[in-house]
Amino acid sequence: MILNQRQQELLEWVQRAGHVSVDDMAQHFGVAPQTIRRDINQLADERKLHRVHGGASAHSSVENVEYSTRKDMRSDEKERIAKLVAEHIPNHASVFMNLGTTSEAVARALHNHIGLRVITNNPHIAMTMCHYRDSEVVLAGGVMRPKDYGICGEATIEFIRQFRVDYAVLGVACIEMDGTLRDFEMRETRTSEAIIAQARNVFLVADHSKFGRPSLVQMGHLRQVTALFTDSAVPEALLPVLQEAGTELYIASE
Repeated sequence: MILNQRQQELLEWVQRAGHVSVDDMAQHFGVAPQTIRRDINQLADERKLHRVHGGASAHSSVENVEYSTRKDMRSDEKERIAKLVAEHIPNHASVFMNLGTTSEAVARALHNHIGLRVITNNPHIAMTMCHYRDSEVVLAGGVMRPKDYGICGEATIEFIRQFRVDYAVLGVACIEMDGTLRDFEMRETRTSEAIIAQARNVFLVADHSKFGRPSLVQMGHLRQVTALFTDSAVPEALLPVLQEAGTELYIASE
């Protein structure tokens, strides 16, 4: 396939950013969304990128984007989601928080809460929240990953099982259209599964790029989730799955 200039720039943009929406590309290139979708389809057929709901992704199913890159991706969407989640967590609550940049956004959004008891395997969250008023942070032990300092493994799982908390705030790599939740690494997914099992309420935080995104390891299902917090309308195919699962849907629109 010989790429035209727009397609070349589009591909470089997706590879650089990790994910770009159809609307952003259409606005940037000054063309109709249908034109961008045709470009994406052609590039996806050549296996140069992945088609995902509402855009295109450079992600593979076996490797996540670098942590430093993920921190800057869709930061506005994450902040909106985080603010909405914070409105649903009361003062003096106990909270599990897992790895992920959206979970970290929620940690920042809770800065005005008091009396929180936070258990996390995410050192970034621990450092953010340890000075919150009348709050206490417990950092899980285990194996620390050098790429993002996340703590995972059997020791982490055994530690988590000591607690029963009011809320779990969980990031995720992928929500499939049948409600399956996925992530990239088995140790990370097993740790998240332990968190889900020990929480009375599970809040899943995921921006729109996570719908249908290729990811390798199954983490759970929407049936285990109390509420899904996202930044835009979910795919139509997912609505009956949410209803059947009994999962509440909250959209942090602009």
